[in-house]
Amino acid sequence: MEKLWSPVLVAGLLCLLTCDSRAENYTVTGEMVSHIRYELQHQVTPGEGMQQMSLSFVVPQTFHSPTYVQEIKDVYLLLTPEPQEKTTRTDGRGNRIVVATWKKIPPFVEVKLSCNAFNHTVLKTLATEAPFPLEKIAPAGLDYLQPTEQVQSAHPRLRALAARLTAEVKTEFDAVQRIISWVVDHLHYTNPPLRHDALYALESGKGNCQNYSHLSAALLRAVGIPVRIVNGLTLNQPFDVSWQKGILTFKMGQGRHSWIEVWFPDQGWVPCDPQNTQLFVSNRFLRVEVGVDNNETKNDGLLRWAQSRAGQIKPQLQETIRATFQNDKVQVAGERETYGPKNILLSPNVRAQFQQLALKPLSPPPRMIPEAEKKAFRFDVPFVFGNLEFPEDLDFAFPRAVHAAAPGEFEMPRNFLVETAEYVTTMLTQYAQAVLLPKPLSLAKVGIALQNFGGEGDLWLEIRGDNAGKPGTTLAVSELMNLRQLSSKPGYRWVDFDFSQDKPLLMPGNYWIALGFSGSPIVNWFYTYGKPVGPADGTRYKNIFADDWSGALNYEFNYRLVGSTIR
Repeated sequence: MEKLWSPVLVAGLLCLLTCDSRAENYTVTGEMVSHIRYELQHQVTPGEGMQQMSLSFVVPQTFHSPTYVQEIKDVYLLLTPEPQEKTTRTDGRGNRIVVATWKKIPPFVEVKLSCNAFNHTVLKTLATEAPFPLEKIAPAGLDYLQPTEQVQSAHPRLRALAARLTAEVKTEFDAVQRIISWVVDHLHYTNPPLRHDALYALESGKGNCQNYSHLSAALLRAVGIPVRIVNGLTLNQPFDVSWQKGILTFKMGQGRHSWIEVWFPDQGWVPCDPQNTQLFVSNRFLRVEVGVDNNETKNDGLLRWAQSRAGQIKPQLQETIRATFQNDKVQVAGERETYGPKNILLSPNVRAQFQQLALKPLSPPPRMIPEAEKKAFRFDVPFVFGNLEFPEDLDFAFPRAVHAAAPGEFEMPRNFLVETAEYVTTMLTQYAQAVLLPKPLSLAKVGIALQNFGGEGDLWLEIRGDNAGKPGTTLAVSELMNLRQLSSKPGYRWVDFDFSQDKPLLMPGNYWIALGFSGSPIVNWFYTYGKPVGPADGTRYKNIFADDWSGALNYEFNYRLVGSTIR
């Protein structure tokens, strides 16, 4: 069967869903063109007893693919003070690496790497006739078929899952979309995870961008498809996709990110971000370094040093990423499909062979308890529900860990801790988060993950009913929270809003948490990539003067409902 289709197909759902769900696949067309002025700045304060120190950087390079083009110009590297040694080499993966070494340790080192990036994402129809299994693989792809410490593609559990997901598949693209769709729906974003390898992601069901990349790569390599790991950056410039019922706004935190590139004989290397989209990356990505896994792709921003035993104080490194969009043009429209995974994916049209399978029907709504029965229940069991995992109290300015490379030698690699948060107290926009409550709840308080950056005013939360998938009538309002009651130290933490005076009783069903404010508070609400708890369109925003919550977001705010439920 040949048909024009989006890469997230019903065929990928043969073993995909563990519960009933609706499809959240959007076929998108259009293009995104931008000119970005990029600057990476490192400020290093050396530790005591240091005998030698080096910093390495990978220079971004021009890259062409069927969906994403990156042209790099005007690269400039400034080192203050000048190092005693500086070398530049191109490794076997094509990465251009600069290593600066200071043998006389200065009191302070500052590094600035800048360039102009001209990014172009094209979302048009792609056609591929690559068979599955692949018949012939170019020499450039052979290294990217091998198992590694973080991509354990030879492990029996990973091989068995990959074989099950690609059973009876005839084209490479069908195999890719089945595997990526499974990863998207079975892995929940958490940061930082305990480990970053593929097997941990499979066994725990969670991870950060490295886990998404390593698990996808392991499953694809296990069935003979070359995949390389990409390290780069995402930029926090949002973009909108218009569709039949409003606007979908996509946004990522600004920081380091990992994704993959899949090799097709008739297309070359095609970028894909399992954590956020499929088959393409937007022009909000900056590609820097590639390799077999994230143990290999660690050269950008890597600090190494030798230190005597007497030196107990380790160096401090602060990394600052700046990206200014000199020009930015986005014209992207989406159409919601009747097939695909339950989490939101954006995909261009692709022409290929595939087998279409039907989705499971929607689950019936939870039974609502009649008013006459409510008094019979005893709410005496403590209950906490929500999107609970986020890096609490973390100062994102200094998040790096130190690793011992050898006796007396240490390194401080870059990490992927990204501050994902929305400024939710503008004077023109209000935000709301969906809650699918599974049990009856006598509500005492609602916590949301906030950081206070200053200003003046009050905050409050509203519990709203659901109106056709959007916030509806206000059911309860918390006590006011003055901004002076919030901590002003760096980091995000739970801020609990009190509902104990009214003690609203919520039966199982759909609700919304909406944040209200007065005055001029400057507050960020932390969010998690994807939708780990609620529905795919369950994060909403609107202009405060508008009635319709027509804007939807591709992430989920961190929240918790605290109270008691029945036995």
